[in-house]
Amino acid sequence: MARKNRPAAGDLASGETPSSNPSREGWSEDNSLAFLDYGRFFVPDREEQIASLVQLVPRSEVQFAVLDLGCGDGLLAEAILEARPGAAVLGVNRSETMLRSARERLSRFGKSFSTQALLLEDLHRLRQTPSPLCVVSSLAIHLLDPSQKQALFRTVFALLLPGGALVIADLVAPAHPLARQLAADAWDEAVRNCSLALSGSLEACEVFLEERWNAHRHLDPDDIDKPSCLADQLLWLGAAGFVELDVY
Repeated sequence: MARKNRPAAGDLASGETPSSNPSREGWSEDNSLAFLDYGRFFVPDREEQIASLVQLVPRSEVQFAVLDLGCGDGLLAEAILEARPGAAVLGVNRSETMLRSARERLSRFGKSFSTQALLLEDLHRLRQTPSPLCVVSSLAIHLLDPSQKQALFRTVFALLLPGGALVIADLVAPAHPLARQLAADAWDEAVRNCSLALSGSLEACEVFLEERWNAHRHLDPDDIDKPSCLADQLLWLGAAGFVELDVY
C-alpha cells in the first residue's frame, strides 16, 4: 500500500506522461478464458488477498471513486462495492473477455460499476472523472516491464486525490535463487492442495504444471510475466511521490 500526501498550500500535482514504448504483445483472450476457468485454483489464498485489499481501501462519508487496474472478472471490485457502499468502481482491463465477465458479475450494482478497455501501459489516456480516492490492482502490474511499472506509478500518483491510496496485490520476483526456488515449490504445493480441496481431483494442478503457470519456476525472457523485486518497486513508488509505503 502507498499513499499520496496531501499537498501543502501552493503545491501542485504533476502528471507525467509515460515515455516508454511498450510492446503490444502479452496477455491474450485465451489467457483470459483459462484464468476464468482455473483462477480459483491458481491463486493461493485468493479470498484472503481480496479481503486484505478491501480493508486497505480508504473509507469516506461521501461518494468516492475507485480505479481497479486489471480488474479481471470483477472479484475485487465486487468485494469493494459490497464493503464500501459509497464507492463507484471503474474497472480497467485489456481483455474484452474479462470486462464482459466483470459486467455480468456486477450488473446488480448498476452505475456504481463501469468498465474501460485499456492497456495498463496506456493509463495516461484514461478518461475518468472524478479523480479516484483509491487505485487498486490485483495480479496485473507484474505484466509490465520495469520502465512501464515506473511510468504507471507516476501516472497513478497524478490521478489520485490528495490523501488517496494505491493498494496492490501482485506477483513479485524473489531477489535470490534460493528464495525463488522456495516460492516456486510453495506455489506448486498450494495449487495442488487447492485443486484437491475445491474439486477433489488434481486436474487443475495438472493444467497449472503443463501450462507452466508457475512464473517462479518458468520465467523465460519473452514470458508475459515480468515480475520485479519488491525492493525495487518500493523505490519506484517513493520516486513517484508516494509516502507511507507498507507491505502486508
